[in-house]
Amino acid sequence: MKSIDYIHDFEQWQSGFSFSLPIKVRFSETDLYGHVNNTSVFIYFEEARIEYLNSLGLFKELGQDELGFVVADLQCNYLRQMYFNEIIHFYVKVESVGNTSFDIHYMAKNEKGEITLTGRGRLVTIDLIKQKPQIIPSDMRIVLEAEMKNNN
Repeated sequence: MKSIDYIHDFEQWQSGFSFSLPIKVRFSETDLYGHVNNTSVFIYFEEARIEYLNSLGLFKELGQDELGFVVADLQCNYLRQMYFNEIIHFYVKVESVGNTSFDIHYMAKNEKGEITLTGRGRLVTIDLIKQKPQIIPSDMRIVLEAEMKNNN
């Protein structure tokens, strides 16, 4: 497997995922060549990320108390093609937690258990009124750090 700059020990990194979401590839997400269009993956990341944060009890807090998340960056490494009608399992985990942001990592596997892609992204907590970064609230930090510890 090719070297991916945000993964230092692939086996350890891969074993740290516990949450996954199956997503069925829709025809509209494929391109002329019959495989998933490269832009569709970011929609899958969003769907998996929202379900993951919701499973941690964090997504429901968005929009309340003037707190929100914005995606500051998002990266994807494509390893295998994915095709119409396949079920792809998208794995998500917290990789690191900073003062105002946290990194989430992604891994996708096809029905054969082959890794089709990896990814990472940084989410920044913001004050929705001021539109400025906000320190991660302590109750949210506890959840994120516990999740990170469980995954690594």
